Amino acid sequence: MIEVSELLKATQGKLICGDASGRVKGISIDSRSINPYEAFCAIKGNNFDGHDFINNVIKNGCKCVIAESFPKPLNKDKSSLTLIKVENTTKALGDIARFRREKFNIPVIAVTGSNGKTTTKEMVACVLSKKYKVLKNEGTKNNHIGLPLTLINLDETHSAAVLEIGTNHPGEVKYLVDIAKPNIGIVTNIGLSHLEYFCDLEGVYKEKSVLINNLKTPGIGILNADDVLLKKRAFGKKTGSVVFGFGLVNESDYFATCVKSSGVKQRFLVQGKYWFTINTLGRYNIYNALAAISCGRILGLSYRQIVLALAKFKFPYSRLNFLEINSVRFIDDTYNSNPVSLKQALNALSDFEARGRKIFVMGDMLELGSRTEEFHRQAGINAAGICNAFIAVGKYSRLAASAAIQEGFSIKNVFTCDNSVQAKEILFSRLSPRSEDIVLVKGSRSMRMEEVFNK
Repeated sequence: MIEVSELLKATQGKLICGDASGRVKGISIDSRSINPYEAFCAIKGNNFDGHDFINNVIKNGCKCVIAESFPKPLNKDKSSLTLIKVENTTKALGDIARFRREKFNIPVIAVTGSNGKTTTKEMVACVLSKKYKVLKNEGTKNNHIGLPLTLINLDETHSAAVLEIGTNHPGEVKYLVDIAKPNIGIVTNIGLSHLEYFCDLEGVYKEKSVLINNLKTPGIGILNADDVLLKKRAFGKKTGSVVFGFGLVNESDYFATCVKSSGVKQRFLVQGKYWFTINTLGRYNIYNALAAISCGRILGLSYRQIVLALAKFKFPYSRLNFLEINSVRFIDDTYNSNPVSLKQALNALSDFEARGRKIFVMGDMLELGSRTEEFHRQAGINAAGICNAFIAVGKYSRLAASAAIQEGFSIKNVFTCDNSVQAKEILFSRLSPRSEDIVLVKGSRSMRMEEVFNK
């Protein structure tokens, strides 16, 4: 429960009417699903304005509203309502979340990076659940709305929180770190993503490193020691937070060796002593596991506890998931795409043992700025040495297809189309995949690549 007096203190809002001693069970920004015991925060979004739905939520039983202004007339007598006026509802949401976080002295772990954030967050939460009652973001609710809504749910039952922090514009990590006040920060990697706004790798690194620079005492950083930029921080002069590194190549505090792949499972040895198994493709998922292992050990879990947790871990939807549909095998990596994650997915396809063909269905990679065409051509060159058939979806992926052909890839095995529905038709009518084949499907979120194998 959250007291109205806490909402007022957190937001510096003005009580227009109602009782400051009242309570609400939580905060909602969705007028369609709010229950009568929650407060409605009228957020202004890109496609909607919550202020337009204030009378609707009141009509449906909501008794507490946080807003920048209120409709005239209200469709209910004010005497039965609690109305709080604030200058900015988005900021107020963050202020309430920060207030809730500061009430509880528990470990808060924040995860950021160009790739692997969600998987790492889920792995860390899975591992820590062996010892702690964990609060975590659901799915990818990692922005200025999703993270505060998650933290507002923090209560006395939780003994740890694991939060994913996303960004595609400078300054967003700092805003979210100021709300979450994490003690432990994990950076998975620095990759070529959102270059439309960060310009280059150094820009991405500067934004992600804000997490490690602003940890709450005692600050502990957990960094990928094999990442070109992060290893400088992991191995460099120790200032500020205590930093631990994880990796497979460079010497690090938590390291893996003896990687063995079999089907859709991978085994690896940690610290030269402990065998781990994860149920997924992709060498990079070992890095995600190492981040979770590092965090678990730092917070007092035994290796046995962590081994058991990761052995049962189910990987998030659309992230190198292995699917079999109508006897056709797919690698579903449709959640999103950028140059690094695409290369990693192609490596997973290369490593996969298939008696039949390896078919790659590629959708455009977006938000890459001035180097968009360069990155797509390079993707085509990479694909040419790995797959047997190539379906390019979108105007930029056509450049990848052309580059693959220039690399010597057979033109009769290259197909181009405008959208994922057309790609599905090409796949099943012209390529006719069989059970011995394996089909990798990947592209940026807005390309809707999942439609390739959806019924």
